[in-house]
Amino acid sequence: MVNKTCANKTSWEKAVEFHGHECPGLAIGYRATELALEALGSERSIDEELLAIVENNACGVDALQTLAGCSFGKGNLYYRDLGKSVYTIARRGDNNAVRVAVKYGTTFDPNFKSLKEKAASTATEQDRTLYHEAQQKRIKSILNAGTEMFEVRRVIIELPPPASIYQTLQCSRCGEGVMEPRARLKDGRVVCIPCGGEF
Repeated sequence: MVNKTCANKTSWEKAVEFHGHECPGLAIGYRATELALEALGSERSIDEELLAIVENNACGVDALQTLAGCSFGKGNLYYRDLGKSVYTIARRGDNNAVRVAVKYGTTFDPNFKSLKEKAASTATEQDRTLYHEAQQKRIKSILNAGTEMFEVRRVIIELPPPASIYQTLQCSRCGEGVMEPRARLKDGRVVCIPCGGEF
């Protein structure tokens, strides 16, 4: 049954709900995903029609998950720990891919940083209000940004195969289940990675 409250929410409101709060980082991932989907001419992935490669594990990835429908659980979200505000979305049907990167320096505002630091420490009510107003203004600016803030370009990438479902084996040491390709053999017995001493 569809939650009617959820059905009436905008995609931004759904992203905020999933993430837990509004913030500029969430707005960056949201707008980057919007721009990628627009360039691809695609909508939210129901299954694995789209896949995403993210190069950070920051707030924006939560927006990408809700807006593009790519997630670890579906096997169509890939994380590369490169520390960059870069989001690549590809469509499996025709191998089209779009890479969206935040242009260096476009999201930095020393005044906002100062307000944030002040609000986090011994802030007055006025300091918190000023910070909240500045944050809302910044979020709105990011959500309306285009090529002045984001580099959007088509790329060619080698798509990983669709997600597979593997057999679960039991670790002979801890007794927990482990997916077959992650199981190891140690002294002729099946073990999980931690019990095998690799983690």
